Amino acid sequence: MGGHTTATRPKAAFCTGHIVRHVVVMAGTGAIGLMAVFIVDLLNLFYISWLGDPALTAAIGFAGVISYVQIAVSIGLSIGIGAITGRLIGAGRMEQAQRVASSFGIFMIGACLVIGIFTAWLAAPLLALLGAKGEAARQATLFLEIVSPGLPLIAAGMGCSGLLRAIGAARISMNVTLMGAMISAMADPLLIVVMGLGLKGAAISTILSRLAVAVAGFRCARRHGLLALPVRTHVITDTRTVGQVAMPAILTNLATPVGGVFVTHAMASFGLAAVAGQATIDRIVPVAFAFVFALTGSVGPIMSQNLGAGKLDRVRATLVASLWLVALCVAITWAVLFLTQDMVVRVFSAQGTAAMLIHLFCNWTIAGYVFIGMLFVANSAFNNLGFPLYSTLFNWGRATLGTIPFVWFGMKFGPAGVQVGQVLGCVLFGSCAVMTAFGVVRRLHPGDRATEQAMPVIPPAQTGEAGMIELDELDHST
Repeated sequence: MGGHTTATRPKAAFCTGHIVRHVVVMAGTGAIGLMAVFIVDLLNLFYISWLGDPALTAAIGFAGVISYVQIAVSIGLSIGIGAITGRLIGAGRMEQAQRVASSFGIFMIGACLVIGIFTAWLAAPLLALLGAKGEAARQATLFLEIVSPGLPLIAAGMGCSGLLRAIGAARISMNVTLMGAMISAMADPLLIVVMGLGLKGAAISTILSRLAVAVAGFRCARRHGLLALPVRTHVITDTRTVGQVAMPAILTNLATPVGGVFVTHAMASFGLAAVAGQATIDRIVPVAFAFVFALTGSVGPIMSQNLGAGKLDRVRATLVASLWLVALCVAITWAVLFLTQDMVVRVFSAQGTAAMLIHLFCNWTIAGYVFIGMLFVANSAFNNLGFPLYSTLFNWGRATLGTIPFVWFGMKFGPAGVQVGQVLGCVLFGSCAVMTAFGVVRRLHPGDRATEQAMPVIPPAQTGEAGMIELDELDHST
C-alpha cells in the first residue's frame, strides 16, 4: 500500500479557535452533505409525482419508511466511528484512531450487507405491516428489492464522511456526499421520465448515487491517512470499542423511523392521498432542516475532541452555540416554507388530503422542529460525552410515549390530527433532553471521562512521526 509517504495525518483541530466558528463550519458543511444524501429521495419523489399515479407516490412513502430504518443504522454506525476516532485524535493517539477506523469499517460493511439482503427478502411482509396494499405495495416491494442490497455502499460513504468530519475536513466530507446528489440529479430524469422506468428507475438511480458516495469517501479517507490495514489481533477489540458508542447510537437513531412506522400505518387508514402527503413532508423535512440534522453528527467531533483534551468549558460552549443555531435555522425555514407553501403543493402535484397536510405543516406543525432540534443536540452531547444510553432513552421515549398516544388520539380528527399528534410529543421530550444534557456537562470534571476511562486501552499497531495540518488547510485540500 504505497501511499503512506503522501498521506496527511489528522490533528485535534477543535481544541483551539472560536467554538461558534467550528460549529457553523462543521454543521454548515455537514448540512450540505446531509442534504445531498436526502435530496436523492426528494428528487425521486419529485419525478415520480410527475407521472400522476397516486399509487407510485404512496409506494415511495411506504418504501421510504423502511429505507429510513436502514439509513438510521448507517448513521448510528457512522456516529460511533466518528466519536471514537475523534476522541482518540483529541487525546493524541493518531495511529490507534487510524487502526480502529479500519477495523470497524469492515464490520460496518458486513453488517449492512446482511441487513440489506434480509430487508429485500422480507420486503413484502414488512410493507404489509405498514398497511401497503395493491399496486402501491407491489411497487414499493420492487423498489426495496433493488435498493436494499446496496445498503453497504451508503454505510461506507457515511462512515468515511464521519471520519473526515472527525479531523475537521468538513468541506471534503461535504464534497463526498455532494457527489451522490449530482449523480442522482442526472440519473433521475433520464431513468424515471425519459426511459419510463418509473419506480424501478428511481431505485437504480439510488444505487448509482450510493456507489458514487462510497467510492469518493474511501478515496478521500485514504488520502488523509484515516484508514490503514486492520491488525487481525485487534479487529474484535476495536469493533467492541466503537460498538460501545455505535450500538446505543443505532438504537437512538432507530427510534425516529420506528415512530414513523406507526405514523405511516395511521395515515394509511385514511387512504393513499394521506400517505402521499406524509411522504412528501417526510422528504421535505430532511432537506429543509439539514442543518439541524447535521448537528448530531457534525458537532460530535468538536465535543469529543475537547473532552479528550480535558477542555470542558469548550464542551458546554459547543452545546449552547448549537441550541442557538437550531432556533435560528427553524425560524428561517418556517418563514421560507410559509411563504412558498402554494408552490410546494404545485411542484409535487399534491391534491386533496395531500395538499391539506402540506399546508398544515408549512403553517403550524413545522414549529415543532425547534424541540426536535433540541433533542438532536442533546443526543450529540450524550453520544460523545460518554452517556449514549441517555440519548437512547429520550429518543425511544419520544418515539413511543411521545408518539403513539398522541397519534392514536389525533386519528379521531383525521389525518391532520395524526400530523399534529406526531409533533406534540416532541415538546416534552426535547425540553427534558436538553436540561439533562446541561446536567451531564455540569457533572463532568477534567480526567473523569477521558479517553482511557471511556474505552479500553489498546496499544497502537505502529509508531512513527507524521506531519500535522491545520483546519483551514484541511478544508481547502483536494
